[in-house]
Amino acid sequence: MLLPLLAAFLPQPAPQTAPPPVPGQDQPRGLRLAKPGAFEGYTLVAPLASKTTYLVDMQGREVHRWESQHGPSSVHLLPDGSILRHARLEGTHVFAGGGICGRIERIGWDGELLWSYELANEDQMTHHDAIAMPNGNVLVITWEHRYREDCIAAGRDPRVTPDKGLWPDAVLEIQPVGQDGGEIVWEWHAWDHLVQDLDPALDNHGAIAAHPGRIDINYDHRDAAPESEEERRKREELEAEMRALGYAGGEEEDDAPSPVVGGVPALAQPGGHGSDWLHTNALTYNPELDLIALSSPHLSEILVIDHSTTTDQAAGRSGGRYRQGGEILWRWGNPKNHGAGTKADRRLFYQHNVQWIPPGLPGAGHLLVFNNGQERPDGEYSSIEELALPLEPGKGFTREGAAFGPEEPVWRYTARPDFYAAFISGCQRLPNGNTLICEGPEGRVFEVTSDGEVVWDWASSIEGDMKDAGVSGYALFRATRHGPDHPALKGRTLTPREATTDGK
Repeated sequence: MLLPLLAAFLPQPAPQTAPPPVPGQDQPRGLRLAKPGAFEGYTLVAPLASKTTYLVDMQGREVHRWESQHGPSSVHLLPDGSILRHARLEGTHVFAGGGICGRIERIGWDGELLWSYELANEDQMTHHDAIAMPNGNVLVITWEHRYREDCIAAGRDPRVTPDKGLWPDAVLEIQPVGQDGGEIVWEWHAWDHLVQDLDPALDNHGAIAAHPGRIDINYDHRDAAPESEEERRKREELEAEMRALGYAGGEEEDDAPSPVVGGVPALAQPGGHGSDWLHTNALTYNPELDLIALSSPHLSEILVIDHSTTTDQAAGRSGGRYRQGGEILWRWGNPKNHGAGTKADRRLFYQHNVQWIPPGLPGAGHLLVFNNGQERPDGEYSSIEELALPLEPGKGFTREGAAFGPEEPVWRYTARPDFYAAFISGCQRLPNGNTLICEGPEGRVFEVTSDGEVVWDWASSIEGDMKDAGVSGYALFRATRHGPDHPALKGRTLTPREATTDGK
């Protein structure tokens, strides 16, 4: 179990700031640094501009590959040597944006397609992350289309409701059936856990601060200012970069609300995050606790929910091991969203790749997250945060005053101002206590010690094979390191190929 007491028995280093690494843009691609102390193994990468997933050695040389017919999002190596790959489908006319997928596929070590499942229609679309569970099922994040009138009926302010409605997220557990099918055996929907203080006549009306287990349907435009010209320019440049790297898909979304509010044209209104309202970009499962953690960069929060519920309980407020149904059990990063703080209390800034550190590794039971750093008040830079959750046996999660703890991370890495990835990216705790970091847009993967020393640094030279589709670059959604003793790699012949710059 995760105990607050656990942190007292673990090293509690102060947040570490490493000397700035050598800026990547003026360096050649490939291996840049390899020092004693790096964790020896093989790194799994799936370039956004490629339909191929690669396993590379400590010199950055390819030792294995898995082919697909689609571009990737998240990819995970399974114990049998297959990969679970979340893939991008083209042609949707409802959903659009970064992380769009629609297809989950499991590809064997020999390249055989072992299983696939598609969920891509006008009502639902999978996106970003899909992970394997110990029971063989798959957890996946899904957008759900809610029409504009449905949003208003749920308490959304009509003045800032996009014409396309909202796309709240759901988590589905899919049991594979056959080679191309699946059965949804458990589900949780954010839409079932909303609160609003706009319309007293609605069932979900209440004081936001009194309901930390729910999501304020109007959170994204409270106290927001209209977008400035400079903010608009930066946003459009970032969106163009995402599309060029293959991170976005589908048609561009026109998410401007229709009316003019307060004399300001609708396009300039603080309309929040448009239809992609939560943009959940990662999920992680803790089988011991039967809990799921979700990362919503638009909320700038990590949310923890109970997986021990039935689907019916997950739609309500009671039941399950933690007795709160599908309500949010713990949330961290931006307490202003649930009335427990102000803008100055925000701790996460468009974060990605939240994960539970597995048993047996330093920091086991803590959460690790890549804190991208968009909109930091002291400048835009990235950091890695390690969090010890305030969970007490038999009592659930405790709160420190109005907000949830912890007050500070157990460990933190940054190297400002050079270490900054505005989107995608990830991190991983390694068996030797080091942390692997993926600076996604640059396609850079590096390893740091607990003291913040960089001991391994590689810039991917795999440009990809999707140039004909208008996608290029070296960007990586994530990267993960696996030791030679990983069950998937035992007994395998891992012969390096020559370095490549074309993905072939």
